[in-house]
Amino acid sequence: MASLKDLRNRIASVKATQKITKAMQMVAAAKLRRAQEAAEAARPYSERMASVLANLASGLEGNDNASPLLAGTGKEDVHLLVVATAERGLCGGFNSNISRLARDHTQQLLSEGKTVKILCVGKKGFDVLKRSYASLIIDVVDLREVKQVGFNDANAIGQRVLKMFEDGEFDVCTLFFSRFQSVISQVPTALPLIPAKVEQEEDAEPLDLQGAVYDYEPEEQEILDTLLPRNVSVQIFRGLLENAASEQGARMSAMDNATRNAGDMIDKLTLSYNRQRQAQITKELIEIISGAEAL
Repeated sequence: MASLKDLRNRIASVKATQKITKAMQMVAAAKLRRAQEAAEAARPYSERMASVLANLASGLEGNDNASPLLAGTGKEDVHLLVVATAERGLCGGFNSNISRLARDHTQQLLSEGKTVKILCVGKKGFDVLKRSYASLIIDVVDLREVKQVGFNDANAIGQRVLKMFEDGEFDVCTLFFSRFQSVISQVPTALPLIPAKVEQEEDAEPLDLQGAVYDYEPEEQEILDTLLPRNVSVQIFRGLLENAASEQGARMSAMDNATRNAGDMIDKLTLSYNRQRQAQITKELIEIISGAEAL
């Protein structure tokens, strides 16, 4: 049985931990609002770009000269998985859920005889995936020095992916991130980047052409040659923004649970401390009374 001093030290330690988790919860709550606004502001832009690409691509169906970014290379032998996670932990199952989705996708591709390459964006995803697929990881993009993700950060990753595609290093590219829904709900998502996914989002507002017929200048092919490479960076940027909001939401929820658990532990330890102290006082009184009666 722990002594009274040990119980006092443990209660003090748990209280100090509770202060830290409470502070982290408040910081995450402050960062969440800004990250959520940024993620929600990026959604209409990426959805509208997807609808424009879908409209342009519909006019090029069956065209042998269609861009490989849209039509693909004609084979699916080599897959590049861009796994975007956080640089820090203490955010519940946020990182592990994304890594699990990427790991399951990797296992499925390997079972089909495909070649898989993994590009990790964020340290935590690398820490999880290297345990099973260290040989498949080609590099890790470090964003620890980036306080707020900007388009330039996403564009650098997008340009690297495009360079690898032009060099013939892969046939299919998929982005893994967590879509933010609420503080307690973040959905791990696998988004095809190359070939581009040109289907419109289910919740996106349809374009009302009002019977008009559009004539593109320059031609649809030239517009797609410009938009498709940019679309890769735009979708990566959206994924990073969704991740930033999801990370803060998951951390806020995790730290709230940790603070509550610390409070429950303090109550139990305090109860044990009071019981043991009362028992010790009672024992000392009995010894005093017994000694007095012996005299």
